[in-house]
Amino acid sequence: MSQPSPEAYEQGRGMDAHNAVMRDIRAERSETYDPTEPTRVWIDEDNTPDGVVNSLTIILNTGGCRWARAGGCTMCGYVAESVEGGSVSHEDLLTQIEACLDHERENAEEPAELIKIYTSGSFLDEREVPAETRRAIAETFADRDRIVVESLPDFVDREKVGDFAEHGIATDVAVGLETATDRVRRDCVNKYFDFADFEDACAEAAAADDAFEADVGVKAYLLLKPPFLAEPEAAADMVDSIRRCAAVDGCHTVSMNPTNVQRYTMVDELFFEGGYRPPWLWTVAHVLEETADVDAIVVSDPVGHGSDRGAHNCGECDDRVQTAIKDFDKRQDPSVFEQVSCACEDTWDLVMAEETSYNMPLAR
Repeated sequence: MSQPSPEAYEQGRGMDAHNAVMRDIRAERSETYDPTEPTRVWIDEDNTPDGVVNSLTIILNTGGCRWARAGGCTMCGYVAESVEGGSVSHEDLLTQIEACLDHERENAEEPAELIKIYTSGSFLDEREVPAETRRAIAETFADRDRIVVESLPDFVDREKVGDFAEHGIATDVAVGLETATDRVRRDCVNKYFDFADFEDACAEAAAADDAFEADVGVKAYLLLKPPFLAEPEAAADMVDSIRRCAAVDGCHTVSMNPTNVQRYTMVDELFFEGGYRPPWLWTVAHVLEETADVDAIVVSDPVGHGSDRGAHNCGECDDRVQTAIKDFDKRQDPSVFEQVSCACEDTWDLVMAEETSYNMPLAR
């Protein structure tokens, strides 16, 4: 697998220019963050292999993604919300977990069946979350039904996943694959690994499943419309990527994430200059319809839907289409999209027929 060091990621991979630009952009950050407070926490519902369940989502505030510190992905601004200095102590991370549990006790009638834990990078990277912290978190949530932890494929191995599986918790590793197309991942997203590394991570999860006789699997995170792809190119790449992920043993869920414009990113720079438009919500619906037959759960939760910086249509129909998308997430029934329509579909049809990489965005 790829060697997990920023130096290895840069050398000989043609990413030096991207990384230099990204470091300059991220250097504009002036905010600071409290290492004892989580970045975000919220309660929701999620579709899992066990059905639709209540979930508690936790975004831990860590020292940040090591790849982002080297330069990082063109669309990701989460490192800008991380604690300076490169690390957060075991004690502070557990204080963040306790704050999330307090939030749950105050806002939920009963404990969530599903726990989802994210960082600005990789939960399984021990520079971000030490091994003792990972094991303590596993013990904290040992009474829950399922847990999702996010990681780049480099850090996925059966022993780390086993810290959760040995407690009998159904465990999913969420991998930020972004696309199944290696060229798009490198040139548009500036991410260093290959699809083969994702397949290896799925194999490690399967090995943990066998070793601990637990329900261990992978949830692939894909990025709809990275920079430099026109709308029809992005849609086609996403349909292909979902199909390829669903065909990998151990990958039971695919989450399609429409790009939203985050601060301190290359996408933000392009957006400011009029060179980028987030995807249409009609494109999200189109992809979900086209892939409804795959052997996997396919979901999408457009962040910032209806805003200029998030996936949007004309403004009049955005909430209705978002409701249909959320309905699809739970029911996996593409007929929900037959219930929504708008005159702006004609504009979207034109964009899908005519937009190219040299004339985008064709419509705002």
